[in-house]
Amino acid sequence: MTAIALTVAGSDSGGGAGIQADLKTFSALGVFGTSAVTAVTAQNTLGVTAVEDVSPAVIAAQIDAVCTDMAVGAVKVGMVSRVETIEAVADRLARHGLRPVLDPVMVATSGDRLLKADAIGALKARLLPLCLLATPNLPEAALLTGTPVAADEAAMAAQAHALVAAGAGAALVKGGHGDGDASVDIFFDGVETLRLAAPRLATGNTHGTGCTLSAAVAAGLARGLLLRAAVREAKDYLHAALAAGAGLSIGRGSGPVHHFHRWWPA
Repeated sequence: MTAIALTVAGSDSGGGAGIQADLKTFSALGVFGTSAVTAVTAQNTLGVTAVEDVSPAVIAAQIDAVCTDMAVGAVKVGMVSRVETIEAVADRLARHGLRPVLDPVMVATSGDRLLKADAIGALKARLLPLCLLATPNLPEAALLTGTPVAADEAAMAAQAHALVAAGAGAALVKGGHGDGDASVDIFFDGVETLRLAAPRLATGNTHGTGCTLSAAVAAGLARGLLLRAAVREAKDYLHAALAAGAGLSIGRGSGPVHHFHRWWPA
């Protein structure tokens, strides 16, 4: 049977993040990608200049259209910028019995806020307990747990444990915003804490890294991998895409990672 994944996220007109990055990632990892667009952004490598939210009814209809026809093996949820969107997504995913990989997109790589302040509580109450895995970066993990931004691995582990205690099936606190020679992520699934490290890369092309990682986890799950294996594969894929993406010349700001590095060189 063909592996199918669904991304529920915002559209990035610049092609480096959001729905576009997710669909590229699904394809690169051998999965047929479907989508439910939650918002349309006017965006490029320099930043976000406009955002228009899709109505909750249309978001729900997109999810229903995919899930009533196709055997969706995994779901990734990205940009859900307001309470009404979160409610619609949580309702439909629960109705279809789907537990997503949740990338709690709060601020874009450019620094633009993508989640309204009053929606943080709804995200924690409705989507966090529903998710199979939450994948916050350091600032997002701090916001979700009400703690300072983690300065070391022990603090990252404490935040991962707190997210699982708050209802997430598992948590992957990402250390890409940290310092040091290694980029270290901390994974906790309620049983085991894992340290996942990769050499930190010197590249300005980091747009869409969070979207790409969470989509890669969903792709692995759709192909039947267990969660820990899917997380490890996703970490390896993103590292290779970052390394290859350093050679891309796209736009005048923070460029994208190279999703198709296995098929064509930068």
